[in-house]
Amino acid sequence: MNILKKIYYRVFQGVIYLVFPFLGLRKPELLVGEGTVLEIPRLVREKDLGKPMIVTSKDLINLKLLDSLFAKLNEEKIPYYVYDEVAPNPTIAMIEAGVVKFNENNCTSLIAFGGGSPIDCAKGIGARIARPRKEVSKMKGILKIQKKLPPIIAVPTTAGTGSEATLATVITDEATHDKYPINDPNLVPKYAILDPVLTVGLPKGITSTTGMDALTHAVEAYIGKGNTKETKDMAIKTVQLVYDNLLTAYSEGNNIKARENMLLAAHYGGIAFTRAYVGYVHAIAHSLGGMYGIPHGLANAIILPYMLEYYGETIYKKLAELATVVGIVGISDQEKAERFIQWVKDMNATMKIPSKISEIKEEDIELMAKRALKEANPLYPVPKFMGMLEITQIYKKLMG
Repeated sequence: MNILKKIYYRVFQGVIYLVFPFLGLRKPELLVGEGTVLEIPRLVREKDLGKPMIVTSKDLINLKLLDSLFAKLNEEKIPYYVYDEVAPNPTIAMIEAGVVKFNENNCTSLIAFGGGSPIDCAKGIGARIARPRKEVSKMKGILKIQKKLPPIIAVPTTAGTGSEATLATVITDEATHDKYPINDPNLVPKYAILDPVLTVGLPKGITSTTGMDALTHAVEAYIGKGNTKETKDMAIKTVQLVYDNLLTAYSEGNNIKARENMLLAAHYGGIAFTRAYVGYVHAIAHSLGGMYGIPHGLANAIILPYMLEYYGETIYKKLAELATVVGIVGISDQEKAERFIQWVKDMNATMKIPSKISEIKEEDIELMAKRALKEANPLYPVPKFMGMLEITQIYKKLMG
């Protein structure tokens, strides 16, 4: 990458950094603990949210995770409509269908119930309600909404995305297989419910990959050049919570405290990267999700150590700081950083997360690389830039 591009990217990032505090970014009102999902009817009534549309998936309906909420809403005689057409990697078509149902059923608010996909889908629906004449594809990028959404109550049932705290939603264009983020402060939900009971039944594979997703958010935010004191604090809290709780949640699925702590880790990670942004790990993961439908958390978990090794000495000091937080020792920043990366690899191996992505096809790499670079540059304040040559090498390493 030529020097003029690098200068332009850093100037762009500097402007975003300076402007960000004036965008009115808020945090969701947070309820944490066992049974907090049953506080939703009270919220709906007290905050005058009218008739909510519950955005979720058929799988969660079939697992009966929403039964207690339905019962409480019925008991309180609060009308609602259920839109359960969300699948992994929500698409433009899912959002458009949700907008139709929202309007047909005279809904006035949204309850996003599930992992990152239902929450992102609900945000997309809200964005289209706020901007009825603007196509989803025209919202790609930053600050393309700029109008208030219907109030959203986000109820994560996985501990990873942190979407209940972020200004981003990630959408897949099913026609082009392009997966991209939409970033706007109005996408931050009004309320977030972190009820660990909802995550107790998570399969080990989802517990592991969503947990590593939360770690990726924190690490990418911390090593980037867009940090504030708060984002550093949030990232450190996330890394500490993941270090202390993820393997427990993975091996002892009924451990409520570990589950709650992982929900907090995901939430804090979301706050961190909402302000400090992410990096190439996410850009590459989005390209893989769009092209092959690879779950986002899984992709992030696999890509993270490759990118940390690529950044090399540019992140030794910051990785060494994170290593110190969790008790990883070494005689130099480089040694601590390398041991931190090894810890990430060891976590993946312990939880049976693969180190390669077999779905990658050589003929798709160029398109995916271009999409990833377009997403990352100039927005993401990464510690070290990549061009086509460098990012192509990462895809080939991921192929094995």
